[in-house]
Amino acid sequence: MSQLPDFLGPYRLAKYIRSGSSSQIWEAIRDKKDRVILKILRSDYWGDKEEIALLKHEFEVGHSLTHPNVIRIHEFNLEGKIAFLVLDVFSVLNVKQAMRENNAKIQVQFAKIAEQMALSLGHMHEKKWVHCDVKPDNFLLNDEGEIRLIDFTIARKSATGMLGRMFGKQKVIRGTRSYMSPEQIRGQPLDGRADIYSLGCLYFELLSGKPPYTGDSPNDLLQRHLTAGIPSVVVQNDNVMPELAGLIRKMMAKNADDRPNSMTEVMKELRASKPFKLAPKLPAKPSNEEAEE
Repeated sequence: MSQLPDFLGPYRLAKYIRSGSSSQIWEAIRDKKDRVILKILRSDYWGDKEEIALLKHEFEVGHSLTHPNVIRIHEFNLEGKIAFLVLDVFSVLNVKQAMRENNAKIQVQFAKIAEQMALSLGHMHEKKWVHCDVKPDNFLLNDEGEIRLIDFTIARKSATGMLGRMFGKQKVIRGTRSYMSPEQIRGQPLDGRADIYSLGCLYFELLSGKPPYTGDSPNDLLQRHLTAGIPSVVVQNDNVMPELAGLIRKMMAKNADDRPNSMTEVMKELRASKPFKLAPKLPAKPSNEEAEE
């Protein structure tokens, strides 16, 4: 794998954060003081026209979004064969990592986190985009419980009207199997209700510690989204209020017409009742004396 240069245009690479399937995330510095995040195609994709087009598409989607719970994308650049995006600095931790690190804290912050997730996706839907890859990895989370939605690589225009329904079918199915809606799996035209399904799967995972469906193989997992009964999160966490469990089941309806029509409806139901019978608490920290024993 080829080595990245120390500078990409005016940006000095300062700190490696992590790698994805086709890109690396770096913290960088411009003009000795301004900190930004760079999303850089990995060296095995340098000059790859398809990957460069996907990154440019992500810029075009992200640059059109302006919301406090959506990461801001400022630039798409090509430095020789190296394509990269310039983004705002935010927490380096995503929700998947935060769950592994301290799932109890996720439970305590659930109402705040869940609301921000719905708000960020609702903004995308207002701009006629469907995210298509709603999962814990694609929400950044800081210590204060603030959320930023990221990664618009496979976002699609919402299929509206007769033409959208006729020509919105997909030959290549993209997404993450644990969260894909039935219509996304089938390659059918999508609207915001596909993201509502995926967000329901994500809420289930935040409350139970695991996705709603697992499978013996990738195809088996997809089949469960298509045909298996909708699980209730109360079975995994009996502290969840029945109203919230019912909302999640409704969000995960196999037929899009049976789900909430919009993130606004999801928000109204989230705010209508408390999520838990007993408010979750963080485990007490051991005293100095207990820690020394």
